[in-house]
Amino acid sequence: MSGFRINLWFDTQAEEAAQYYAGIFKHSRIGAVTRYPEAGQEITGKPPGSVMTVEFELDGQPFIALNGGPHFTFNEAVSLEVMCEDQAGVDYYWDKLSEGGDPDAQQCGWLKDWFGLSW
Repeated sequence: MSGFRINLWFDTQAEEAAQYYAGIFKHSRIGAVTRYPEAGQEITGKPPGSVMTVEFELDGQPFIALNGGPHFTFNEAVSLEVMCEDQAGVDYYWDKLSEGGDPDAQQCGWLKDWFGLSW
């Protein structure tokens, strides 16, 4: 097996984010969802049965979203780039991904979505 999968760390919004992104990009899907077990609650702080990871694909690119807690957040050091054929494509993704994001971080073709991920 070759290739790679992008891992995105969330506090508690992994499933919501995966569904949100899959709803924007064509040819996308939600895959396996794993849940936190009873064991290890003292370390994870997550309730048993709550979502731990969500596997998803956006246009065939595999991702995994992790509900790892508030310890790490997104910043501009990493961003995702969407390749578009024309201005209509740029406008579509800009409108969808910038909705609810930080307006101060939306300029010159770069934006932060409502989860704080830079595009």
